[in-house]
Formats: sequence, structure tokens, C-alpha cells
Amino acid sequence: MTLTKPQRVPAPGLPARVHVYEVGARDGLQNERQVVPTEVKAEFVERLVAAGLRTVEATSFVPASWVPQLSDAEDLVGRLPTVEGVRFPVLVPNVKGLQRALDSGVTDVAVFASATETFSQRNLNRSVAESLEMFAPVIETARSAGAGVRAYVSMVCGDPWEGAVPIEQVTAVATRLRQLGAQQVCLGDTIGAGTPGHVRALVRSLVAAGLPVEDVAVHFHDTYGQALANVLAALEEGVTTVDSSAGGLGGCPYAESATGNLATEDLVWQLDGLGIETGVDLHALVRTSLWMAGELGRPSPSRTVQALATSVGAAA
Repeated sequence: MTLTKPQRVPAPGLPARVHVYEVGARDGLQNERQVVPTEVKAEFVERLVAAGLRTVEATSFVPASWVPQLSDAEDLVGRLPTVEGVRFPVLVPNVKGLQRALDSGVTDVAVFASATETFSQRNLNRSVAESLEMFAPVIETARSAGAGVRAYVSMVCGDPWEGAVPIEQVTAVATRLRQLGAQQVCLGDTIGAGTPGHVRALVRSLVAAGLPVEDVAVHFHDTYGQALANVLAALEEGVTTVDSSAGGLGGCPYAESATGNLATEDLVWQLDGLGIETGVDLHALVRTSLWMAGELGRPSPSRTVQALATSVGAAA
């Protein structure tokens, strides 16, 4: 018989509540080869919100030639539900993308910087310094318009072209983004190479550099099976915002070694077992991921989705 929920055994020193930052609709779908219809994306977002997720990163306002899957950004944003307390951030690469987002009524945006030169060139066709110069007016304009701003820093635990990434290098990029006005900085382990000790050192370095731990988020990929261990290490350091993707969807189109994101269901199972509140209905979320797996024509890689599939049942 399959257990449908974990036994709650709280651990000392952990936050009472964690904010789950859902990235499935954007980071999860952006690497799909088949184009997902806009109406399916909209229903996906609606189901995620109905499952209790309060932040759902919806799409990215990038040129269609960069990520064809997200070429329907304006259309999708126009279909998003209006739910009190729910935010739908979008990724913007530059001022032009930001203006498109603001014109569409978006109230929260994110920029995507790199801690390494090679990935910055591959992803943005700019050096790290040039990318930060590009983001300065984006962040300033967004803040002036009253929008919330998150800044991702990618490749924080390793780079497939450059190898090890010095912690001080990550800290320098993160603190500069904070100085430019980003309200939250998210550490992205883009290729999933991080381990708990590394994560602890990264968070401590950012805090020592002046970033309040409550404004630090983490984004782990599970390439080497370390994502949940890394989440626990981050929580023990005081981090309370964790990114994840429903069903474990996603990867990075500019880093082929980046496999799926941490599955939201796996994260919620762990947090629930630790007695940490998330506000997420795990069974509703599993049904959502089973439904999306059907739309994509393949099973979800999430261990929790697989374990609960029979007992929870797919949504119609």
C-alpha cells in the first residue's frame, strides 16, 4: 500500500514556512521540443494556482527566435487568472522585453544573469560585466513602474565549460544585482552539480556580503540527485524561498547538461515531512502533473508523482 502523505517529524532550526516559487510554466516548458498550445499552458497555470501555489512564473518575454516555445507570452499573460495574493512573474532579457511585459500588465519580472563568462556569452551574447550593464536600466525601469524584480544568478555551483566556479565570483555578481535594485536574488545551480556544503558556503557568502537571507532564493536541478539535499542545507542556513517545477519539468536550452528541475511534488513531500508549511495541496499538484504529462505524451520524472499516481488518480 502506498503512503499518500509523509509522517510529520519536525527538525530543529528550520523555518516554519517555505514559499514555493513554481517555475514549471516557464522554465519547465521552455525546453520542450513540441509546441505546447497556449490554452494548455493557461490551464496548467490555473491548475497550479488551484493547488495552492502563490507564485507561478508564467513565461518569458524573449524574442521568438530565442525560445520559440515562449513566443505566445502576451497571449498567455492575457489568459492568466486574477487571484488575490497570487503573483505571475515573467522573465525579461532587456528593456524591450520589459516594456512588452509592462504593456501586458505584468507586475513582477525577473532577469537572468550568469556567474560565468562562457555561459553569459552563450545565453546573452555578452560578458558578465556587459550583461550587468544591460540589466541596470531594466531593473531601474521595472522598479520605477512599481514592478517587483527578482535576479537569477546561473551556474553558481559549476559550469560545463569552465568547471568550478569560485564562490566569490558568484557573490560579486549577486551583490551587484542587489545594488542595481533587485529585491530578491536567486542562486541557480543550472547543471545540478552542487552539494550541501557548497550551498551552505554560497548562502553564507551572500549574507556576509550584505544580502539579507530572507531575500535569497535557491533554484536546484537534480542532475546528480542532490537537489533535495541542497534544499535542506539552504533551509538550515535560513533560506525560505525555494524554486521548483511541477512534475520535474525543465532544463536549460543553452546548457545541454542541465537536466530537469527539482520536482515541486518531491519538494512539498519533504517539507511536509519536516513539518514546514507551504500551503500547497500535494494531491492536487500530483493530479496536475499527471494531466500535463498526458499533454506532453510522456510520464513525469517526479518520484512523488510516480509513487502517488495510482492512489491519487489523474485529473480529467
